[in-house]
Amino acid sequence: MKTTREKIEELARLRAEALLGGGTKRIEGQHKKGKLTARERLDLLLDPGTFQELDMFATHRATDFGLAEQKILGDGVVTGYGKIDGRLVYVFSQDFTVFGGSLSEAHAEKICKVMDLAMKNGAPVIGLNDSGGARIQEGVVSLGAYADIFLRNTLASGVIPQISAIMGPCAGGAVYSPAITDFIFMVEGTSHMFVTGPSVLKTVTHEEVSFEDLGGATVHNSISGVAHFAIPSEAECLRAIRTLLGYIPSNNVDDPPLLEAEDEGARADEELDAIIPDNPNRPYDIKDVIHRIVDRDSFFEVQAQWARNIVVGFARFAGRPVGIVAQQPAVLAGVLDINSADKGARFVRFCDCFNIPIVTLEDVPGFLPGVSQEHGGIIRHGAKLLFAYCEATVPKVTVITRKAYGGAYDVMSSKHVRGDINFAWPTAEIAVMGAEGAVNILYKDEIDRAADPEAKRQELIAYYQDKFYNPYIAAGRGYVDEVIEPRHTRAKIIVALEMLKNKRDTNPPKKHGNIPL
Repeated sequence: MKTTREKIEELARLRAEALLGGGTKRIEGQHKKGKLTARERLDLLLDPGTFQELDMFATHRATDFGLAEQKILGDGVVTGYGKIDGRLVYVFSQDFTVFGGSLSEAHAEKICKVMDLAMKNGAPVIGLNDSGGARIQEGVVSLGAYADIFLRNTLASGVIPQISAIMGPCAGGAVYSPAITDFIFMVEGTSHMFVTGPSVLKTVTHEEVSFEDLGGATVHNSISGVAHFAIPSEAECLRAIRTLLGYIPSNNVDDPPLLEAEDEGARADEELDAIIPDNPNRPYDIKDVIHRIVDRDSFFEVQAQWARNIVVGFARFAGRPVGIVAQQPAVLAGVLDINSADKGARFVRFCDCFNIPIVTLEDVPGFLPGVSQEHGGIIRHGAKLLFAYCEATVPKVTVITRKAYGGAYDVMSSKHVRGDINFAWPTAEIAVMGAEGAVNILYKDEIDRAADPEAKRQELIAYYQDKFYNPYIAAGRGYVDEVIEPRHTRAKIIVALEMLKNKRDTNPPKKHGNIPL
């Protein structure tokens, strides 16, 4: 019989074995690829000394294909809990040095355990994905194990924040767990996501494409819109996750973390008074407006490379986190199209899930016309953004900086869809459509009868602009609560958010709405 000392020494030996994962050679191989190990990633992600590991000694139960002789402690994933900025989080980090990070029944059980604990304790789950996919040797058991995770992802959605970081390959069915989570981070050059890999594509469709061009960080952040962040290195990626968590609450009951204000609340910016060009067709960068009105250096953009005609992200006003949704006049004139509607809707719904007020900066000439947009379902996609704003019960503050035309005016958190406080700058143009189109419809006969039709048309355009290109008709009806000087936008938003901090609103009782997916 072993002595107590011998048993303690055995524990130390097993721990050391588990810490090595797939062994020193495979760890060296991971480093040569420019990748960190599963444990090194957790060391950078979590506050020092806070990680508490679970199931370190778990192993798979498979016996076929020689697996009975290949059992490695931990079975390819490191799981547990720790803290980020002093707040509890649950984590799992797949270990590519063990069976290529492939998912087995035991591997999935470890992930499910921390997800269940996160739900019970109301804390975020962060998954660091680096896996070759299902462990083929386990067959349908591995597939069922994936579904166990997918179910938990779905049940946790809107209850606790779920963040995925793709630190290597994520292929096949494995992609659907990150896809259900709230935010996906990818590392440039070393992370890939795809349902079907390049070799299968070559066989089935005869398409030849590299891993990077098929499912790299650039592709999913600029073309597909699957991911939310493309980060140059793993260390920077993990720091960005820590930054993101600073804006969001631990669960759907808590409020977002309030920081002590370090920026003057009443700070006015005179340059905002001149930021809108006199020519209504000239662009300007809405990010210049955002940076001038939020707490200094607090804007954290989400999906910066995709659907750039709309800007979304987190910021703070007097230390209070908010979600920002803003048209970008510098890209496609800030028009709403299929991708920007999807991007905005998803972000609005996340903010509403987690009690984050929404500040909308509106300069929208309408929905993008065109056969490809209509055939692509702009009606359905645009309705998603409308649905999201209508459904949201968090505080909603809107500032119309310039154009607010047609149905897009309604969509962008107007008073009619329960916008709480709606401001407009004196440069706001609130109308059914642009002056030229309106005049061509309203005054067609008069223009046709004129001695100089073009001169008459220009005269009527000027008249229409003078009459309707202002915020005062809307303000007269209460659709705009106040017309404000641009320089005072920050102060006005801060006061409005303070007034709305205890807002309570509800939707009719129902299982859930049927958003037009």
